[in-house]
Amino acid sequence: MTNLFSKIQHFSKRSYEVWQQKGPRIVVAKFFRKLSFKLEPEALISQNQKIFNNSLYYEWSSRNVPRPADLNQMSEIVQIFQYRPLISIIMPVYNTPETYLREAIESVLNQIYPNWELCIADDSSTEPHIQTILKEYAQKDTRIKIKFRLENGHIARASNSALELATGQFIALLDHDDLLTPDALYQVALLLNQHPEADMIYSDEDKIDENNTLKDPFFKPDWCPDSFLSRMYTCHLGIYRHSLIKEIGGFRAGYEGSQDYDLVLRLTEKTNKIYHIPKILYHWRIHPQSTATGTGTVKLYAYQAAEKAITEALQRRGEKGKVSGVPDYLGHYIIRYTIDEYKPVSIIIPTKDQHQLLNQCLTSIFTKTLYPNYEVILIDNNSEQPETAELINKWKTKEPDRFKSHRLDIPFNFSKINNYAVTKAKGDYLLFLNNDTEVLTPDWIDALVEQVQRPKIGAAGALLLYENDTIQHAGIILGIGGVAGHSHRHFPADTPGYVCQVKTINNYLAVTGACLMCRREVFESIGGFNEDLAVAYNDVDLCLKMIAKGYRNIYLPHVILYHYESKTRGYEDTPEKEARRQKEANILKSRWPQFFQNDPCYNPHLTKDREDYSINL
Repeated sequence: MTNLFSKIQHFSKRSYEVWQQKGPRIVVAKFFRKLSFKLEPEALISQNQKIFNNSLYYEWSSRNVPRPADLNQMSEIVQIFQYRPLISIIMPVYNTPETYLREAIESVLNQIYPNWELCIADDSSTEPHIQTILKEYAQKDTRIKIKFRLENGHIARASNSALELATGQFIALLDHDDLLTPDALYQVALLLNQHPEADMIYSDEDKIDENNTLKDPFFKPDWCPDSFLSRMYTCHLGIYRHSLIKEIGGFRAGYEGSQDYDLVLRLTEKTNKIYHIPKILYHWRIHPQSTATGTGTVKLYAYQAAEKAITEALQRRGEKGKVSGVPDYLGHYIIRYTIDEYKPVSIIIPTKDQHQLLNQCLTSIFTKTLYPNYEVILIDNNSEQPETAELINKWKTKEPDRFKSHRLDIPFNFSKINNYAVTKAKGDYLLFLNNDTEVLTPDWIDALVEQVQRPKIGAAGALLLYENDTIQHAGIILGIGGVAGHSHRHFPADTPGYVCQVKTINNYLAVTGACLMCRREVFESIGGFNEDLAVAYNDVDLCLKMIAKGYRNIYLPHVILYHYESKTRGYEDTPEKEARRQKEANILKSRWPQFFQNDPCYNPHLTKDREDYSINL
């Protein structure tokens, strides 16, 4: 039977000349027609409001799919690998449609890297073609090992049966209806030659539907532990050190549908040697019985199992918290941690005049906040309007125990003002807040404290909205616009964002100082704000200093405020302001060049021209 990858290989040989003469777009267009690949209608928002337009992915693929010459070169490079570990591919099978099963196996046979074994466990399939096909392939290639289970035990037990056949140093997971790209194991072996210490490796992935349409690429971040607690994002292709899988006892029954998630939650408690290959190496099959459809009508038990796996992970790690699914977005989760102690929080607000904005901010704090132990430290920087003085006196009278104001008459320097404010603050937690914000969620401080009380967390930030209910801030990405940009800026407030990024807790290198909480001990250990950055990027620099100390920064979708941006100091819209902004940008980039080359919480295949997570062309 002619299979998908045979077609690709045959077509590639004839296309190389055309590729050289007319470029990749012409070849890929013919390639898609030959394989009956259908281009999706142009649309930026799908059922889950995905950002990707599949026509952009079509264009991206034309530039990034390995060419025949690339594959030939890979074959040659394999011969000089000093380290050629055996990779055992685990594939549980149950009543797979014949076409899908053959294509899955053929995708393994077509691997550039030859040192693999395919370990298949049939979970007592009732369809007669299963045994016929598996025996056929086992006779064709001795690297294919088969075990026929006598009773159906579901996917976790079947996966363990396949594991029993494995003799490799590393385990790769392949679903019975999915596809590996021809260079998948080559890329894994290449990384292992560079990082033989790796215990876990994962790649980017896309989906392939019943018509063999490639679509919906998932370009992933590097290892982000808190993002991983929000969803199983490492997923396909996943490679794991065999000895570690044995150590944790393999797959656990009772977590069917999320057995991989449970496995990786346990495995990553044993190692931090986790590597990401930012390449599409896996095609996840979409069909009515697959969780890849994301419709929520199939395998609801898988999402319940994931919630259970996360809950048990928290218990093992000694963290008290409640796991809940994100409403309307199955497979995504929010953890609300138990606050150990309601330690004092100091809310630090620099201000200059704009008494109406300031009053709105203070009113929202004092009337909405549920957290019982906080103070507001207002730093009055050169206010001139009498209404501002009257407002400050009003709040001193109204909140004598929780409201303090200090005058600081210096040229505006955000960093100096906030560093000075910390010397006046009594809190164990420092909450830096702009005066042009308005609290919307009453448990905002509770949610921030839940996170920053955790020893590994540096800064926690919020979902900030413009007054027209579009996103102003949902995490900061380095390199966008040349310096830094805000995730999903100007998207509707209710958008899920790219793979539900807006609706879930995620790690970012930085969060905005317009609403940022950290522990006092963390702030003081990194020397506070850099006073060379008077206006711009001081919050980014503060967060990067935390990253350099080994802390993780985090965005919280359930902490929501309005941000009436730049109402006090204005925008950077004069030549003088632009020159100062550029100077400060250069300072930031000179201090942290590694993060501008690669933001580990983003992906190099996503754009740095815009803030919409679209594909980088």
